[in-house]
Amino acid sequence: MAEREQVSAPTTDTPEDPIPEMSAAEVTAQLRTVLDGRWAATRDVVRDQIQAAGLVPKSGVSIPDYRANMLDAMHAMIPLGFPADGFATTHGGTGDVGAAVTAIEELGYGDLSLMVKAGVQWGLFGGAVENLGTERHHEKYVRGLIDLDVLGCFAMTETGHGSNVQALETTATYLPESGEFEINSPTPSSRKDFIGGAAQHARYASVFAQLITAGPGEEPTGHGVHCFVVPIRDADGNDLPGVTTSDCGLKGGLPGVDNGRIVFDHVRIPREDLLNRYGDVAADGTYSSPIESLNRRFFTMLGTLIRGRVTVGAAAGAAGRLGLALAVKYALVRRQFAAPDSEEELVLLDYRTHQRRLLPLVARAYAFAVAQNEVVAELHELQSGDPADADPDEVRKLEVKAAAIKAGHTELASRAISEAREACGGAGYLDENRLPLLRGDIDVFTTFEGDNLILRQLVAKQLLTAYAGDISDLDAVGWIRFVASTVKDIALEKTAARQVVQTLLDDSDEDPENSDLTHPGTQLRLLRNREDHLLRTAANRMRRAQDDDADAQEVFTATQDHLIKVGDAHIERVVLESLVDVIGTVTDKQTRTLLKRVRDLFVYSLVEDDLGWYLMHRHVSVERAKAVRRGVNDLCGTLRPHAEQLVDAFGVPDVALDVPMIRHG
Repeated sequence: MAEREQVSAPTTDTPEDPIPEMSAAEVTAQLRTVLDGRWAATRDVVRDQIQAAGLVPKSGVSIPDYRANMLDAMHAMIPLGFPADGFATTHGGTGDVGAAVTAIEELGYGDLSLMVKAGVQWGLFGGAVENLGTERHHEKYVRGLIDLDVLGCFAMTETGHGSNVQALETTATYLPESGEFEINSPTPSSRKDFIGGAAQHARYASVFAQLITAGPGEEPTGHGVHCFVVPIRDADGNDLPGVTTSDCGLKGGLPGVDNGRIVFDHVRIPREDLLNRYGDVAADGTYSSPIESLNRRFFTMLGTLIRGRVTVGAAAGAAGRLGLALAVKYALVRRQFAAPDSEEELVLLDYRTHQRRLLPLVARAYAFAVAQNEVVAELHELQSGDPADADPDEVRKLEVKAAAIKAGHTELASRAISEAREACGGAGYLDENRLPLLRGDIDVFTTFEGDNLILRQLVAKQLLTAYAGDISDLDAVGWIRFVASTVKDIALEKTAARQVVQTLLDDSDEDPENSDLTHPGTQLRLLRNREDHLLRTAANRMRRAQDDDADAQEVFTATQDHLIKVGDAHIERVVLESLVDVIGTVTDKQTRTLLKRVRDLFVYSLVEDDLGWYLMHRHVSVERAKAVRRGVNDLCGTLRPHAEQLVDAFGVPDVALDVPMIRHG
């Protein structure tokens, strides 16, 4: 094999394209416009509320008081309008889905307990009623749940099943003689667990249970998981007959969220409280559904609840940006050790090691914020119309994208906040400086609304069957064998409706190794090639499932680590495409140039983090790997003078940044 051409370190700044001088205020305003996106006005409303009410995490507050404070804060949100934004105008709302999601995202700059409480009430419980119910449910519940007259919780998760929603054990058996459903928890593992609102405030629950019914002359039959509105407490807060609630107790964070458990002992509810958009039971027990396939019906129902997953990723991203803003601002005032021939100590951010631990994460925060905005806009377009008119293919693509961004964004937030805490040393360990509280609050975001490992596998599985049409009726073993039989047809799905991205790909060198790594086309091709390689090799590993003596489940288990890698590669690729696309729309040259440097650091740091893979599979040479490491250093130095403007553009309210370590330096 011929030796690869030696590649010098790509330059990160060129004389013909320098970062022009501009005021801090101009930098902040221009960058914030990019980050705030379509619903900037909504962001400002919530920021003002956080500032005015001092909605930041607090220590030393008792659990009962904290929970009461969060409920009061939710009531204060109602006049702002965004609780109504998530519901159709015909149901009593205003129909601005994007504004509703953006508002809850922005609460990530305040107190995540409030964000979770609001998300459960208006996003999860309200979303179940809105999207799974029909007119009778909308008339009965929507106005009340907007105004908090109907306080609810989202009772899906069970002690024994976690993310495996199809295997939930709670039953809802129809009794034709009384026209009621009987909700029951038949085993200890069927207890509804970790349900926000269940410990204290919720009066109703949207309960996911296995529907069992029989038409005239039929034997009782299971029709899969459906959702029911079930009253769980009376007006005085007492458990209703047959309902037993309990408190999950102290957690690692989120002290204002009353997580609880629910057990049902043959609780009767009217037949009409089945949320029946996708499955209904007649008075005589006859079951009907517009979707014949049980699996397809299940995934269609879950697909309508995608808003919760989008919101979790968005709010986590805001919290991560808050953590980075705190750490960067501290690094600009905290001094340590004098420079040679100087009596003045350097600020922390003047050290290359400190730049390296924070600035690549700032770059990633920009990239994911832009990608998150895109997901919210796509969700808005999809859910603003009649669900019956939604293109199933577009729904599928959004589900995969939402899973990808949620997994990537929450993982980034967790890492960013932890790194920020450590970067602030002892000051970062004090509650008064908020980072320990933030770290405790954000930790669970990586596992609720879908464990991130499972979501990354979901993304990979969808990529492996992207051209298969509807395969929702296949079980796990059937899916594995399907992939094994179609390996030759596996290919990375092309990005649609991204003219800027496609043009850059067409114009870039086919060989990323011998082209300028600061060229966006080269960056795109490098990440696309990695994803394509991982996708094809994962499919090839599954070919063994075709062998006569192969155990398909064992093949899948052995390939799980590979699937996780496929999911990671996909996340990074789609985020870069979003960032490149947005930079292409920025008309101001100064802002665009600075954002290009942010994009470069995003890509360089991604490649550096996984240099072992790139080298092992010969996607980069040793010389290019060395150039990448030098490039990260150079880009950190280039962006260092702009660090404060970069984090100020996040738009974090002043009250959230008002901590002693920054005030005192």
